[in-house]
Amino acid sequence: MSLNPSPARGAQRDDERAALARHFAEVRAHTLALAAPLSAEDQCVQSMADASPTKWHLAHTSWFFEAVVLAAHAPGYRAFDSRWSHLFNSYYESLGPRHPRPQRGLLTRPGLAEVHRYRAHVDAGIEEFIATATEAAWCGAAPLLELGLHHEQQHQELVLTDILHALSCNPLLPAYRAAEPQPLRLATSPRSGWLAGPDGAVDIGHDGEGFAFDNETPRHRVWLQPYRIADRLVTCGEFADFIEDGGYRTASLWLSDGWAAVQAQGWQAPAYWIAPGDPRAPAGHWQVYGLDGVRPLDRAAPASHLSLYEAAAYGEWAGARLPTEAEWEAAAGLPGLRDLHGQVWQWTRSSYDPYPGYRPWAGSVGEYNGKFMVGQVVLRGSSVATPAGHARSSYRNFFPPATRWQFSGLRLARDGA
Repeated sequence: MSLNPSPARGAQRDDERAALARHFAEVRAHTLALAAPLSAEDQCVQSMADASPTKWHLAHTSWFFEAVVLAAHAPGYRAFDSRWSHLFNSYYESLGPRHPRPQRGLLTRPGLAEVHRYRAHVDAGIEEFIATATEAAWCGAAPLLELGLHHEQQHQELVLTDILHALSCNPLLPAYRAAEPQPLRLATSPRSGWLAGPDGAVDIGHDGEGFAFDNETPRHRVWLQPYRIADRLVTCGEFADFIEDGGYRTASLWLSDGWAAVQAQGWQAPAYWIAPGDPRAPAGHWQVYGLDGVRPLDRAAPASHLSLYEAAAYGEWAGARLPTEAEWEAAAGLPGLRDLHGQVWQWTRSSYDPYPGYRPWAGSVGEYNGKFMVGQVVLRGSSVATPAGHARSSYRNFFPPATRWQFSGLRLARDGA
């Protein structure tokens, strides 16, 4: 690209820089706002190997901008502390060694105040880079800066899901925040309807408009047999009926690994459900622990914090199944299909594999998605914890099938027109 663009092109670039600067400030501020209700002690704890402390999320998202954008594209930038790359690199082999993931909770130093100073240092570096970078440097770095913002939004959701798990380990079951006036509810009628999904040859994958992760590409054609998809999500009340009918005691409903998990982990209900008589929160009815603390189970709310195994077992019990990710995406534009986004991530029956013709991004960010394409299952949609503007119908979330600490639920499908 020319280093001396036309005035019109230069003005467009200025607008792009200003828009990205505003978005950067908004995203970074939102992360701090999510951490604000938490004490320094809250932000250091790690409740399991799969989760990370809030303080680590605050530092890691800053490290990403420092390592991927500033170190590579801003010659005058000086690292806040070069030793911290070892602490806050997540899984990028090409960017150096890392502190073990299960031991992130042992990092009491640097302290929270130092991490906040680190964030401010990186923020200043990015702001200066946006304002002063040459056209050539900007063209190389702008896509990585945008990736960094979407990366931070992913970690914003993880801040909430990880701290929810940590606080759930406290016998007092403290709330992350003061209770909101209305609980999470479905904007649907109690009765579920079925919609005929698009069948035959359909195109799925990102269409090229706006940002997408590399795992959403390339757009390609698949063949779908006739199917129907539920117009809404499965509710807590429906899942409670599954429990009451012996769902967690009936081996024939479960995948083999799922039944083994039920036996080994003692699962009797979704994660964070509190059975009647539980001494942690005595009551004569089911309750649910969430970010707002303990509340009575709302039968109209979407069932959440389910593993793939529980979702599949429920589908078997209900005489249905989980949709494939292609079915889900193809149906996303159907009139009458509700609650695609903003409630719970929806398990599909698709393994997390590369699309035909997939190629990871060049450079260190090529490690972002592709190397995890084994042993995981795709979830579609978005959740109540997903930041505004982060969801799209081609988005491929993925987790191991036993994962329960995410805001994960299900929508059913059936074969036939």
